Amino acid sequence: MAAQWAVLALLAACMASAAKESVLNMCMDAKHHKTEPGPEEALHGQCVLWKDNACCTANTSTEAHQDQSYLYNFNWNHCGVMPEKCKQHFIQDTCLYECSPNLGPWIDQVRGLSLPPGTGWRRERILNVPLCKEDCELWWEDCQDAITCKENWHKGWNWTSGTNRCPRGFMCQPFKYVFPRPADLCEKIWSNSYKYTMEHRGSGRCIQMWFDPANGNPNVAVAKYYAQNGRDASPTPRAVLLLLLPAALLFLL
Repeated sequence: MAAQWAVLALLAACMASAAKESVLNMCMDAKHHKTEPGPEEALHGQCVLWKDNACCTANTSTEAHQDQSYLYNFNWNHCGVMPEKCKQHFIQDTCLYECSPNLGPWIDQVRGLSLPPGTGWRRERILNVPLCKEDCELWWEDCQDAITCKENWHKGWNWTSGTNRCPRGFMCQPFKYVFPRPADLCEKIWSNSYKYTMEHRGSGRCIQMWFDPANGNPNVAVAKYYAQNGRDASPTPRAVLLLLLPAALLFLL
């Protein structure tokens, strides 16, 4: 009996380790993501950072650079033309979301988001991804004079024309008034998909939107750290399910 329990304990430990590893290299269940990450040599523009291992296709990466692409019919220029230096951050945000295989620890089920008509396709999203201080602050700095009418871009738009338009009564104004602080921009604009942190690039404790692929992808180590230690000491429901499976098996046996 003792030997049997020892074998079961070893099996449970192996399964727990495998569960943690499974979130280190994965794609979320969403509209344009591949089922599994892999090389994509033809990735376009700013998305090329992920060409060695990507959840996006070349076509998705090209569309990520369009002002209003078929990806989501979302128009960056809903309050006038977005400045180029600001747009680069939104392109990079899109590339990270679509292409990164290192967001597993923060993948969560979709709930409470108002998506465009006919787009009930997304089952998973990212939640509270710890964004590096520099990435968030540079995003805010380069976009503070851009114009928008809403602080939460996930919901509340007028989609009657097929693309996002400002709802009646919402006034266009500079980002710096809609988002007074960098944290407001990074955390509110996509319903807490990102979390502002005091962690710096290269610390191994925050996700970088921008990095030099010649030096490798720093987000691999970040995902590993949070998979082992938990997202804010509280793993996502998907991760919890994977981690509880070995214990449940041991209990049943």
